[in-house]
This record gives sequence, C-alpha cells and structure tokens, in this order.
Amino acid sequence: MLAAKMPKPHLLSATCRTGRRITALAFLRRLAIATPVLAGALPAALVSQSSETVHGGEILFYTGGSGERVLDLFRQHADLISVIGPQAYRTDSLGNVTGGVHPELRSIARRHGVRVMPLIVNPGFDQAVIHALLHDPAARQRAIDTMVELAVSNGFWGWQFDFENIHVSDRDAFTRFYREAANALHAVDKTISVAVVPTDGTPGETPFQRYMQDNWRNSFDVAELAAIGDFVSWMTYAQHGGVTAPGPIAGLPWVRAMLDHALAADVPPERLSLGIPVYSGWWFPGWEDGEGARVRGREIGYARARELLAAAGVEAAWVPELGVSYAFWSNRGVYEWLFLEDRRSLEAKLELLDAHPRIRGVSIWVLGAEDPEVWDVLERAFHP
Repeated sequence: MLAAKMPKPHLLSATCRTGRRITALAFLRRLAIATPVLAGALPAALVSQSSETVHGGEILFYTGGSGERVLDLFRQHADLISVIGPQAYRTDSLGNVTGGVHPELRSIARRHGVRVMPLIVNPGFDQAVIHALLHDPAARQRAIDTMVELAVSNGFWGWQFDFENIHVSDRDAFTRFYREAANALHAVDKTISVAVVPTDGTPGETPFQRYMQDNWRNSFDVAELAAIGDFVSWMTYAQHGGVTAPGPIAGLPWVRAMLDHALAADVPPERLSLGIPVYSGWWFPGWEDGEGARVRGREIGYARARELLAAAGVEAAWVPELGVSYAFWSNRGVYEWLFLEDRRSLEAKLELLDAHPRIRGVSIWVLGAEDPEVWDVLERAFHP
C-alpha cells in the first residue's frame, strides 16, 4: 500500500431502506438469522456469512502504525470493522520475519470480535529483497514457518501478503510463494489474502508506463492468486502519487476500469475486496539534498488537508466525473495542488459496488487519515 474462477449466476436485488441495493442472497442470509427454519434450509456456508450485510459486508481497515490516536479510533469504530490489517511485519531476503501487532490493538479486536490479519511486506518495498526471497526455497520456508507459528500463537485470523515493487519476471515465483504459504496456513485453519497493485491490462507505451507495468502493475497473476487464497484486496488507489503530476488518488474512471479488469480476469467477486483510499494527495515544490529542487507529492490525512485549504483561503471544488474534490493555490507565485478524499468521494466509490452486489467488501487505507464523516457513510452502506 502506498504505504497491493467460478460461474457468476445472476442474483436479483432489492433496495434496502438506505437506498442502497442488497442482493437476494444477502436478504436470505439476513432472514436466516431471524428464521431458524430457513437457516436450516440454506447451505451452512451462506448462513455463516450472514452477520454482515450489503455487498458481502466485509470492511477491512488497514493501520500503518499503532499510535494512541490510531488505537483510539479503533476503539471508537471497532464495531463497524470486520477485519483489522496492521502493516506490522516484514521479512528480509533470508526469510527472517520481524515485527509485531500492538497488544492493545489485539485486545480491542478481541473485545469487539474483529478479526486480526497482519500484513507482511518487503521493507521499503525493496525489489532486491523480494527477488532474493522468492528464489531461495529455504528462505521461503523459513518465512512461512514463522507466519504459521505467529498466526497460531497470537490467534491471528490469517495473513495478508503486501509485497510490492516486484519485477514482472518474478510474477510466477511470487505465485509459487503465495501457494506454498496458502497451503501451510490453510492446513492450520488460517486465512490468507494478498494486496495487489492493480492494472487494467493495457501495455505501457511511454518509459514511465513501462516502468510502472514492469515493476508494479503487471507483477501479479490475480486470477491465480484469487484461486489459491481466500481473497484479493485490489488496491485501486495511488493512481497519482509522488512520482506523477498532480491528480486524483483514485478517480472514478480509474477505479471503475481497475474493478472491471479484475472481474473480467475471472476473479470471483466473492473473493474481491475493493481497495479504497481515505488519504489525500498534496503536490508542492520542494528541495531535497542530493536531488535539488523538484515537485513533491505527499500522502496526507484529511485533517492536514483541511489545514492546508484553510491556510490558503480556498475551498476544494467537486468534480463529479472524477468523484473527487481538488484545489490549487499560489504560494509565492508557484502553485500547489490538493486532491481531497472525504465523505463525498467515498460515497461515490461505494456507488460502484451497486453494479457488483456479490463483491466481498472493501479494504480501506488507512486508519487515522479519514474524514470523520466516513464512519457514517460506512454505517449506512454496510450496516443499514
């Protein structure tokens, strides 16, 4: 995180009292909770998932740290969160896994019945580290053995792979590693998922596009990963960032294209979690020793975004076709840009799910960066 094959029968849908659609399957699941006779008539796999509502209803919220503010937000909103995903572990090229989940985060999760699925990363998304790991059988086994032991001893629901900046030549090696880990975790009744930097399948034409495809966006066999593991978090954000010109973090046309590509690639919607950002992007001229003057793009939280707008004396303008607000202002004659993710932009992205009611849910990056009003949006959308 910039910071990651089954038939598709038509399902009728109804409208819930919030105005959002709910599938007939979801309706039956909800009815089964209150009607034991009907529950007995439904497959156990359907009844067991009935505690959440619209679009499968699973809300995975990531954490990038365990500061007191993040822990406090988790305490306040844990009842809305299905899975908490702390980006808490890393592995080196030898398969040595280090890190840990804050005890208080685990305690909050336990009290509220939130499943804990820590992320494991190649630190700094270092390409050399993940390449060496993927091609060393002993290192892979060492990492997997540690993941299994930690999952069992800590009561984790499972793990999410968040390995990024993988060269396209290592695509199959990554799939092999994921399969090995999935087999080991499933053997002890643990879950595995993967965060995938998305693509729409189009080849790159410019040097920048080829770089992104070869190192970030074309490095995952998403259909095979979905078949191997339990679900894929499809990270439809970082459309623009520090290495690009200013632009939306996750504009609607971009998110729609990424979503359509994943589904067209035979990823079952039940195994697809839509990655959604709640952080904003700020671009400004900067200076770095060794690099000199250059434009900087920075991920910022909603509170910082509001501070910047207030200091500049401007308001962000809504762009409906992009589903995002933006602003620009002069700072001593040089313009700075802000693309704002807030309640309104989240609502616009969730509307995309209305066309795909069987999608598992959402994976949201990152707790602490959000507009406080997004919690009301999530409540209305997933727990009407």
